[in-house]
Amino acid sequence: MTQTYWLPPRQAAAPLGQELEHLRRQHQLILNAVGEGIYGVDLDGNVTFVNPAAAAMIGWSMEELIGQSMHAVLHHSLADGRPYQREDCPIYAAFQDGSIKHITDEVFWRKDGTSFPVEYISTPMRDEDGRLIGTVVTFRDITQRRWAEQILQRANEELEQKVQERTAELQAANQRLRQLSDMRSRFVSMVCHEFRNPLNNIALTVSSLNRYDTQLRPDEKTDYLLTINANVERMTQMIDDILVIGKIEAKVLEVNPKPLDLVVFCQDLLAEGDYRRPQTPIQLVCRSRQVLACLDERLLRSILSNLLSNAIRYTPEGRPIWLKLAKQRGQAIVRVQDEGIGIPPGDRRQLFEPFHRGQNVSNIPGTGLGLSIVKQFVQLQQGTIKVTSRVDQGTTFTVRLPGVTP
Repeated sequence: MTQTYWLPPRQAAAPLGQELEHLRRQHQLILNAVGEGIYGVDLDGNVTFVNPAAAAMIGWSMEELIGQSMHAVLHHSLADGRPYQREDCPIYAAFQDGSIKHITDEVFWRKDGTSFPVEYISTPMRDEDGRLIGTVVTFRDITQRRWAEQILQRANEELEQKVQERTAELQAANQRLRQLSDMRSRFVSMVCHEFRNPLNNIALTVSSLNRYDTQLRPDEKTDYLLTINANVERMTQMIDDILVIGKIEAKVLEVNPKPLDLVVFCQDLLAEGDYRRPQTPIQLVCRSRQVLACLDERLLRSILSNLLSNAIRYTPEGRPIWLKLAKQRGQAIVRVQDEGIGIPPGDRRQLFEPFHRGQNVSNIPGTGLGLSIVKQFVQLQQGTIKVTSRVDQGTTFTVRLPGVTP
């Protein structure tokens, strides 16, 4: 592309010296008006000219700079303070190969010892015969640009972090939705199965009572009524368990701890009819006469009731069950141990999830809600629960609850 420059018409021939002076003044005016720093150096690297913008940016006067080594003045060190060897400087490399150098990641130094980031271009100068006679350096202070780039980079990093966090939240939400969908499927299946059986039993019993009412003895009628009552209680318990889980998830279940003697509490619990085993009674084992603790009696009753009921349900008559009680380092340790059917290894990971039941329970009735409630009741009291089990050899649940008084 051809560049055209406009020059004012000359009125009359002027002496050559006058023309040169006129051009020098024009060049000086241009250099003084430019906002970027401009300086020229000869082949020795000494300053031949410098504009006011360059002198102001590095804190020197123009008169001080003429004749000095510009590398020693403003390019003597790297950004980290290490010496910048002259032979490594791109400005002087222009003397060697005659090429233009464009640098964007270096610093220049001020007279007061401070530095600032610069972008500069080093352009070789040649005379009429094409010989290199020096170079012209044009530079600008890019502090504001670097500051803006850093802000933009931080903003991008924060945005990326937020995107990652949001993505993780969405993935977790999707996982929860999948779990809820799976739980809903298990819930529907459980409700259909567990409610159908007692309802069928009730319907069959009522039908038998209606059909054979006059032929049944009083004790046979009593058995039928007891069957109806047992099935109603079974359905009522399932509804109660579902309501309890709903309260836990809604975080509206309150914990009301109060002083308890756990030894007396366990003795009274085992004396209730639901936990009596005529052939092999549940054995209470405790070395202490008294274990005082501040716990929620209602939650503790539900924990032990579920664990003991499971032990009775999955332990054949004739095999022992133990309720072991101890205190250690301010904690109450309660173990329910049996020699029942045990828990298969594949079921232990999901053991405390709602509606999950072991593969080996066969036709033994149950909802899969009890252990989920137990774990959440234990956690509500800042406790822990662990299980060890071997198939056909038995299971031990260990509950640790804080709040034991000395």
